[in-house]
Amino acid sequence: MQIINAQLPTLQQQIDALSRDDGQPIYMLNLLQFRDLAVYADGRETTLTGAQAYDIYGKAMTRLVMAAGGQLVYVGKVRGTLVGAGDAQWDRAAVMMYPSFKVMAEITGSQAYADIHVHRDAGLAGQVLIETVKP
Repeated sequence: MQIINAQLPTLQQQIDALSRDDGQPIYMLNLLQFRDLAVYADGRETTLTGAQAYDIYGKAMTRLVMAAGGQLVYVGKVRGTLVGAGDAQWDRAAVMMYPSFKVMAEITGSQAYADIHVHRDAGLAGQVLIETVKP
């Protein structure tokens, strides 16, 4: 099994997600891998680790999601793999509930999100986001 770590969804992934949206809550499983040291695209000097830069983003993102009716369900440090294998080694796993995919898209398309996104990119080496729904 190969797992591809990425920063952003492809255009096709975005189209597919929008077509699945039924207006019901989604629970986004985030598998996160951090850089050792944060790297900002604008070249700014920093002593932040990747995890610290991502935490700046994560706290602000949680406030945006909560203001839109969602919630941070869970966040934890990954300490090992019990079953299965893959190329990626995750540092953290989190589950964020959004009232719908449309709401998530509105948040990620907002200026408030654009303002904090720089910290996400600086901190992440890569990620996998898995969209889940209640059966």
